[in-house]
Amino acid sequence: MPSSPWLQNKSFWQRLGTYTVMSAIALVMLLPLLWLVSTAFKSADENIFQFPPQFIPQQPTFNNFVAVWQANPFGRYFFNSTLVAGLSVILNLLFCALAAYPLARLSFRGREVIFSIIVSTIMIPFQIVMIPLYILTVQLGLRNTYLGIILPSLASAFGIFLLRQAFQSVPKELEEAARMDGCSELGIWWNVMIPAVRPALVTLAIFVLIGSWSDFLWPLIVLDRPEMYTLPLGVARLAGGLAGDDWRQIAAGSVISIVPIILVFVVLQRYIVPTDSGSGLKG
Repeated sequence: MPSSPWLQNKSFWQRLGTYTVMSAIALVMLLPLLWLVSTAFKSADENIFQFPPQFIPQQPTFNNFVAVWQANPFGRYFFNSTLVAGLSVILNLLFCALAAYPLARLSFRGREVIFSIIVSTIMIPFQIVMIPLYILTVQLGLRNTYLGIILPSLASAFGIFLLRQAFQSVPKELEEAARMDGCSELGIWWNVMIPAVRPALVTLAIFVLIGSWSDFLWPLIVLDRPEMYTLPLGVARLAGGLAGDDWRQIAAGSVISIVPIILVFVVLQRYIVPTDSGSGLKG
């Protein structure tokens, strides 16, 4: 009996091997998250440290979530994180887009030098600028304030680089047509460029949102009032307060902190698709 054609297809076996390796790596990466979610739903009678681990709770319960929410101001933590992350995304997109547009579309002396200097700052670790930034925050009276938390996220070299590359991909015909219609540079930026680079804006928004939502070090430095804590600090305070006695509630608090960012990513990922910026041109 002749074998099936797909069994003799070399590319089929290559793809199968690639998908198998990638699936195994993904499974290894997801195991800690699966253990965290499983622990959050386990009852007090189940052993969470048994080996091999039991990923499916025998008696799933929401009591851990209820207990950790009632015993700690997670509502306040959630509000703080939402406000800080939302403002960080809006301000970062605004300033990065304003900085990237002239670097991509306007001609002036020193443009490439300025862009190179901005991109080179990506190599500087945050820990190096952390102390000067903290001193500046204190001198401005922004300690224990939302603006003080947002200060490092106002703009980023990566965001300027990403949006500059996106702006450069927009056909010049769109810009020239808008200029012929009497549109100003700011009007071209807002009405032509911003809609054309929407996928890049969404991509940058997701990066900024994840970074701001999960940031632990900077809020820990500029905040000492518990009512201003974000979710990462709230979970750390929860773990310190329980002294590791109830890992089920710690896991529940961790799940509460990561579920919103996962949902936002699931909702926004459909917007990260290539767009034809020249679709409005007619030959």
